[in-house]
Amino acid sequence: MAGIAFVGCDLLAARDAQAQASGAVRRREVVVSGRRVKTVDVHAHCAVPEAMALMGLKAEPQTLIMGQDRIRAMDEQGIDVEALSINPYWYKAERDLASALIRIQNEKLAELCASRPERFVAFATAALQYPDLAAEQLEEGVKKLGLRGGSIGANVAGEELSDPKFHPFWAKAEQLGCLIFIHPQGGTAGFEQRLRGSGGLGNVIGNPLDTTIALSHLIFEGTLDRFPGLRICAAHGGGYLPSYAARSDAGCVTFPDRCPKPLKKRPTEYLRQLYYDSIVFTPEALRHLVAEVGSGQIVMGTDYPFPWMKTSVDHILDTPGLSDAARAAILGETASRLLRIKA
Repeated sequence: MAGIAFVGCDLLAARDAQAQASGAVRRREVVVSGRRVKTVDVHAHCAVPEAMALMGLKAEPQTLIMGQDRIRAMDEQGIDVEALSINPYWYKAERDLASALIRIQNEKLAELCASRPERFVAFATAALQYPDLAAEQLEEGVKKLGLRGGSIGANVAGEELSDPKFHPFWAKAEQLGCLIFIHPQGGTAGFEQRLRGSGGLGNVIGNPLDTTIALSHLIFEGTLDRFPGLRICAAHGGGYLPSYAARSDAGCVTFPDRCPKPLKKRPTEYLRQLYYDSIVFTPEALRHLVAEVGSGQIVMGTDYPFPWMKTSVDHILDTPGLSDAARAAILGETASRLLRIKA
């Protein structure tokens, strides 16, 4: 499959124009209460083969490499804009290699987005194992390359995001006012042995658990108090935390000695300052997430090209109890504001 996003961006535009002209591709337009809504997918993966090659890796599945199939899938699903992210695979790379890898990735992401600004924005990647370098990469990505935020793992080769060593990165993210998308790294979260066997538990359980742990540490270690202006979006509906959040409040009441760091508010209150994607699979799960964090904190995600959720638009439209304003916000209005996407 041709990596057309990173080999020849003009080819992508030309093929799309030809397909549209021939009537082969029809973009689904999403309407809420008679009004066209611009839909934004905040959880869409891709890969830059040139960067992966520096570590002797290849993109799997091949659909991570941007091609015409991506536009076709977006049109069929009713996705107007994708916010592209790359799951970290470089957290154990030495500094010079990580620096070169991130430079290639971010420049290629910017190149792609510039070629199709009406369809793609992207999150900058960063070598978070070197927090000072990561802060510089985030700033360059946002200010120089026009990327709309940063994407990071839920742990950094086993280290928690709340560790004070990462404060320089969080300080820079708060200063820039950009969205940071946290995606789990279940394979490096430290509980792989118990998740072996049938069922793909490393992904099915491990990934949401990794996010749950990361968010809980950011709350209880005071990171969100130290950087109250952070804009964080957690993948997969925030993992398990929103579904059992009240236990976090009860824990510090029941065992106050286990919560030695004073917080400025109850743990559950921090959930309403974070953002979450909509990949929770059922209408009841989405309804519950809205009840816990508010519809204004939820943005649409597909996890493309992984086929977890091919009907994200319908998932939101069909969830009972949501107002039209809430549906429009989740479908794209909130993400457009956070990612500076023009209406």
